Amino acid sequence: MTAQSSPSAKLTLGPILFNWPAETWRDFYFRIADEAPVDIVYLGEVVCSKRAPFFEPYLPEVAERLHGAGKEVVWSTLALIVSEREMDAVRALAAAPDILVEANDISCVALLAGRPHVVGPFVNVYNEATMTCLVERGAARVVLSNELSARALAALAKAAGAELEVQVFGRLPLAISVRCYHARAHNLHKDGCQYVCADDPDGMALETLDGEAFLAVNGTQTMSYTCCNLVLELDRLLKMGIGCFRLWPHSTDMVAVTRIFRGVLDGRDDAAAAWARLARLANVAPFANGFYHGQEGAKLVGAQP
Repeated sequence: MTAQSSPSAKLTLGPILFNWPAETWRDFYFRIADEAPVDIVYLGEVVCSKRAPFFEPYLPEVAERLHGAGKEVVWSTLALIVSEREMDAVRALAAAPDILVEANDISCVALLAGRPHVVGPFVNVYNEATMTCLVERGAARVVLSNELSARALAALAKAAGAELEVQVFGRLPLAISVRCYHARAHNLHKDGCQYVCADDPDGMALETLDGEAFLAVNGTQTMSYTCCNLVLELDRLLKMGIGCFRLWPHSTDMVAVTRIFRGVLDGRDDAAAAWARLARLANVAPFANGFYHGQEGAKLVGAQP
């Protein structure tokens, strides 16, 4: 099955959610700029503000490299703001001229009212009324929550007054907390965490007491254990009117992942063959698509190639 070709479909790369070494972070985006067929790249720290000082010195050259490669750059904000210092950083970003900001906290949405911005996936948008309100306040793009089913996505797409973006690859961010799970797992306090989250470049997998794979944690963030893969659902999403398709960065070869999704979106490649290629390439965790099909998110629904 080949997806319906859509020349207007945009492939996006969400911000890195994990604590990667600063040079690794920089080199990742350099390669994305030079080799990946993505249209939009999100930059910034979403999970923990303590990580930001390490890679911030590289932000200007990374943004310049991406702009030079013809990518649209969007600046992402924290999903949970817990201090005045963090709020000041969000205010500064919201006030910066000539940039597009992804608001991942409702306070940032308020700061951006009246100017074009992106509403990120950490702001819950579950119905048409909420979406319409956000669009009327200036949202040019809304990244929809990953828990939504195909039926809900179709209803929102029908009522959309802005671009809609759906997450189609990667571990799904589920919740964020003031507590740092990574630190606690290593018997450390959050204020003296020693940045142990850097030991798990794709998050730390968890098991139940019975040894069953359960969730993953990334500092203060809870994520799915499984890896979302909606490559087989791209055709239906395109027909709904969804225009942007988000991939979350992982330590696998993301350039290869972007090329696989781009080939399906452009109608060049068969989705079933793309699934098989992703299964060989992306070994982060087992694939799942349950939320899309209205079931538990960890489930894999339908016959897979």
